[in-house]
Amino acid sequence: MAAPSHRRSRGKRRIAPGPAVAVAAVAAVTLFVTLVAAFGPGSGDGTRAGKAAATSVAGAGAAGSPAASAPTAPTPATASPASPSATAAAPATPRATPSPAAPAASARPTAASRPRTPSGTASLAGRIRPGVSYQGVATSYNVGNGDGACSFGPTDDVMTAAMNTADYETSKACGAYVLVRAGGTSVTVRITNECPAPCEAGQLDLSRQAFAELAPLSAGRIAITWSLLSPSTSDTVSIRYKTGSTRYWCGIQAIGHRNPLARLEVRTGGAWIALPRTEYNYFLSEQGSGCGGAIRITDIHGERLTVEGIALRAEAVQATRVQFARH
Repeated sequence: MAAPSHRRSRGKRRIAPGPAVAVAAVAAVTLFVTLVAAFGPGSGDGTRAGKAAATSVAGAGAAGSPAASAPTAPTPATASPASPSATAAAPATPRATPSPAAPAASARPTAASRPRTPSGTASLAGRIRPGVSYQGVATSYNVGNGDGACSFGPTDDVMTAAMNTADYETSKACGAYVLVRAGGTSVTVRITNECPAPCEAGQLDLSRQAFAELAPLSAGRIAITWSLLSPSTSDTVSIRYKTGSTRYWCGIQAIGHRNPLARLEVRTGGAWIALPRTEYNYFLSEQGSGCGGAIRITDIHGERLTVEGIALRAEAVQATRVQFARH
């Protein structure tokens, strides 16, 4: 910190000193000498301390002075790559490899590169794409009555699984059939639930019954590969309106589709309007547009199915006569 300035005021004239002033000057000099003798270097410790402090402050701007050297800022600690905590904090990235049926160009993707798919399905499929084999791990959980985040409701089907949040993709994985392989065994499951953190990308939380088809439950966690499946089925798609649905607001859900659903639209004013999808697997019409009218659904392969004559009855599962083609 620089010493305060002692500049004189420039607006005053100097006046030549007279005899009286000279006498006063002599007296001032005599008094100054007396004070220097009294408070010189040999005076008390308190005076030395004050002088040292003054010197330190006045010399703070001097280059090379120890007092002027600012302390070196401590280097922030960084985690070693081998640190277990650092490794645990990093989210795992699933590795995807092309299945034998996939094009040769579908090289194993990185976080910045997704596997290629036919141009017609690339934008519809999302994270989970047909013809691609994904690597991850499998764990198990008790499915209870079979209901889950996909809001399909209770079911006797125990060959089900919960998809990790990343690949669940705001319920886009709901209803997908997945072929899971571990070693020389495999099992087909339907996605009915979401597995939140600590489930990592690529992970499937299988029903205990499904896990037992691959390994003993005591294994706890096993390495797997999995891929989408377009199964054979005699069932057709059903439509359900959410509780509270009216012609002013409604939520619509498709159930029993063979392939993952990419889009649900309603017809209003002669045009098709795509409804936003919720994480609990309903498509909402916030203003009531199209509620109770024609419905069009599209799967990740781009096939469109139009359903007419579905009554606006909340919580009623209404069967249709349509189903997506097998791939």
